[in-house]
Amino acid sequence: MRSIKPRYLRRRAFPRHLSTSVSGQPQITPITSLLIANRGEIALRINKTANRLGIRTTTLYTDPDASSQHAACSPHSIGLGAPNGYLDGERIVRLAKQHGIQALHPGYGFLSENSAFARRCEEEGIVFVGPPAQAMADMGDKARSKEIMTKAGVPCVPGYHGPDQGEMELLNHAKDIKFPVLLKSVKGGGGKGMRIVLEEGEFLQQLKSARAEARASFGEGGEVMLVEKYIVRPRHVEVQVFADKHGNCVALGERDCSVQRRHQKILEESPAPNLDDVTRLDLWEKARTAALAVGYVGAGTVEFILDKDSGEFYFMEMNTRLQVEHPVSEMVTGTDLVEWQFRVAAGEKLPLTQKEIMERIQERGAAIEARIYAESPERGFLPDSGKLVHLTTPKVDEDVRIDAGFVEGDTVTEAYDGMIAKLIVRGDDRETAIRKMELALRNYEVVGLSTNIEFLKRLCKSPAFIEGDVETGFIEKWKAELFDPISVKPEVYVQAALGILALSPASVELPHGGSLGFGRNSGERRLFFKSLDALNEKEGEVVEVSILQKDNQAFDATVTRKGQEPQIIENIVSSSASNAGKATLSTVFPETRIDTTVVQDANNDNKITVFQHGGKTELSLVSPTWYEKALGLKEVTASVAAPMPCKILKNEVKEGDKVVKGAPLVVIESMKMETVIRSPQDGVIKRLAHKEGDKCKAGTVLVVFEDAAAE
Repeated sequence: MRSIKPRYLRRRAFPRHLSTSVSGQPQITPITSLLIANRGEIALRINKTANRLGIRTTTLYTDPDASSQHAACSPHSIGLGAPNGYLDGERIVRLAKQHGIQALHPGYGFLSENSAFARRCEEEGIVFVGPPAQAMADMGDKARSKEIMTKAGVPCVPGYHGPDQGEMELLNHAKDIKFPVLLKSVKGGGGKGMRIVLEEGEFLQQLKSARAEARASFGEGGEVMLVEKYIVRPRHVEVQVFADKHGNCVALGERDCSVQRRHQKILEESPAPNLDDVTRLDLWEKARTAALAVGYVGAGTVEFILDKDSGEFYFMEMNTRLQVEHPVSEMVTGTDLVEWQFRVAAGEKLPLTQKEIMERIQERGAAIEARIYAESPERGFLPDSGKLVHLTTPKVDEDVRIDAGFVEGDTVTEAYDGMIAKLIVRGDDRETAIRKMELALRNYEVVGLSTNIEFLKRLCKSPAFIEGDVETGFIEKWKAELFDPISVKPEVYVQAALGILALSPASVELPHGGSLGFGRNSGERRLFFKSLDALNEKEGEVVEVSILQKDNQAFDATVTRKGQEPQIIENIVSSSASNAGKATLSTVFPETRIDTTVVQDANNDNKITVFQHGGKTELSLVSPTWYEKALGLKEVTASVAAPMPCKILKNEVKEGDKVVKGAPLVVIESMKMETVIRSPQDGVIKRLAHKEGDKCKAGTVLVVFEDAAAE
């Protein structure tokens, strides 16, 4: 399909903004300097468009981000100190004034939907690249926004949005609405402070949990809650709107964001699948009505919940900023929405009419965005953090785009959201876009922390997703399919062993201090690998691999698993290259040729990661069991460790308590998300290692069990 270059990218005036002269008449002043008040991939993305337009940028960074990509992307960057520095609106405004910066882009998250911050920028004469403060305040308060929408004729979900905030009062409102209900903070966003309550008996506990999380995420006022009817089979469909200062407002298509975990989006796509044109155009019109009702200016997203059973849709909320998933809309409309933001903030009219946008959407097919997160889906989507030891990304072109805030060697910190990058693809139709997405994901390689990439591959191959049968409960509904265990093939273990030998060509050190020479007629090399993959049907299995080198690049291998006959693979021909803990192999087995990358992370429990046939397998190089017995090593007392850097919110048990498998032990907080750590076994609590409020590193012991053998 021919790539469309928008007219406004071919010939447009330099972005300008309106100010007032001494005579009181409007005058136009060029925007030449911009402060990007955000971090990560969005700061880099804004900087890219600003550079193209010739606007000088300044970025901000905190101590954890001092060596980040966004701190280095601009000619001038300013440090804010502590991790919460991005929330210090007064200081950021002072810095903009101090450095003579004319305009400020808040990105998304942090202060991007803070009406007081937008108002301070307006008061100080700084062009705020976003909506007016009053529109932000109206739509940022979920209760107030629903009043405005109801008055404007935009349908809203039945619920209670009033001042009664006592626990029993809210419970009574929930009873009137009828369970199940949805609890949401009036300042909510990103799934924070949101809980589904299925029955009356769990309401108060869920209310306390939602309020605690909302206060931690949004500060004072976050604990004020809405109670809404929970739609049992909902779809999350949102409309990208854009309005200018001349009364024009357009919809740039809709996005389906139904595939979620913890009320946070994983995949976003446009157009929404299986949506009839009548409903689609009605959604666009209601979204434009919503924006115009509050005098909106700039980029915004009007979010709707679509009931799959009835076909009805309801206004949920409006995000008064550019969203994480805006590249999906850019792909299907051939636009640069950040440039639109600059031009609208400068007083220009919208670059395209609604008719022109509709024509583009019809011509440009479909697009999908996948969020690449530092998390472990197979362990309940637990967030992760750490250094990117190895990073290989797909090749980009006009139909494959990556917005990333990290490169190899960077550290993803637990202080902020764990999104590593966004992968966006476009195809002539939805089926082609899905295939392109799955192919691109196969070329993504990350070592150093857990990611959701393997899970995203499974999503792209899910028959229900391919058919467009999506809803917000999609992952839970298809959990068995999406988390179906796999069996690791013997070739993976052979390649892991050959990779380790390539990384240590002179010798392979064994735990007892001896070595086995590497060369012709030098004997076998024996290596022991333990499976670390939670999706491996034999997680924790120890596999022995014996490699016999017969010639320069010729090998025989034996793979031995407990309870199985050894698998012997003869006449293997393998060539390799290695550098800095990474080996690339091209190996011809008797029936197939396999290209493999093996990465050894010696500082992380000697983890070995194997990328092969577009899949990833995680192993650890371990000592043989006979060696442990010879030295008299014994198994340590059973314990539960922190799966990630975190803060202890609550200990749910006491020393001496008897617990059963699955019982809650500790509630932790990481990346502003609450996680309940549950018991992996029946047992008796011997010791609680930390008190509430303590901060812990990943791997820190939280709970110690009594030694079963001592009882």
